Amino acid sequence: MGIVNVTPDSFSDGGLHADTDSAVAHGLRLADEGAAILDIGGESTRPGSLPVPVDEELARVVPVVERLAAATPALLSIDTTKAAVARAALDAGATLVNDVTALRGDAAMAGLVAERGCPVCLMHMLGEPRTMQDDPRYDDVVAEVAAFLEERLAAAVAAGVREEQVLLDPGIGFGKTVRHNLLLLAHLDRIAALGRPVVLGASRKRFIGALLGAEPRERTSGTVATSVLGLTRGAAVVRVHDVRPNVEALRVAEAVLAADGAVEETPR
Repeated sequence: MGIVNVTPDSFSDGGLHADTDSAVAHGLRLADEGAAILDIGGESTRPGSLPVPVDEELARVVPVVERLAAATPALLSIDTTKAAVARAALDAGATLVNDVTALRGDAAMAGLVAERGCPVCLMHMLGEPRTMQDDPRYDDVVAEVAAFLEERLAAAVAAGVREEQVLLDPGIGFGKTVRHNLLLLAHLDRIAALGRPVVLGASRKRFIGALLGAEPRERTSGTVATSVLGLTRGAAVVRVHDVRPNVEALRVAEAVLAADGAVEETPR
């Protein structure tokens, strides 16, 4: 899953693809590099970020979705917490909703997803983007994140969403310390044990910078390490800024695991 941020303020690439033409060009480049899904977002969820008005978010993402839908066979995901934005993006050609609030941010979102029958990614976040990194605490971060995702899966199904529509994301970096993130990566198999595809979004996150002493755009190697580790622990999708190095590393890792009988071999 390649990241297309149509925002002026994302933590890693804010402003680089804030206009429609550059966002579309970036999405096409990620697809050419091997992204099977393009995740298009018009509202930053970096620590400390504030919400964006619906009209502004719509103006950012809908033209990008429309143009990418006409230009690439890659699946398109809309990264939003607002049902109005998700609805417009689905009408424009998106086929997946990525909701960092796990259907808690907008009461209409669950009904929309149930109505459309589209895949939806439910993510764990402690608090909200503005405050989530103030002082995150858990007694057992892996158990608590797994329990939250299990509860949100059940809530989605109760709202009419089919279980097979749901993907789960442990929310690396969303209300977690460095140690919390490392524990979730080390025990990602416990999230995968919930029985739904796991989305891993560790790309260029702050904990990688803390470990490497690196700025966001210098965290590609650290991100690749999380992608490969995620694959070995059950991740089905990795959400990344730098598609080509992650695709190449995952192809090699898949080949090794297939040779050892750990995964089913995929023709390349």
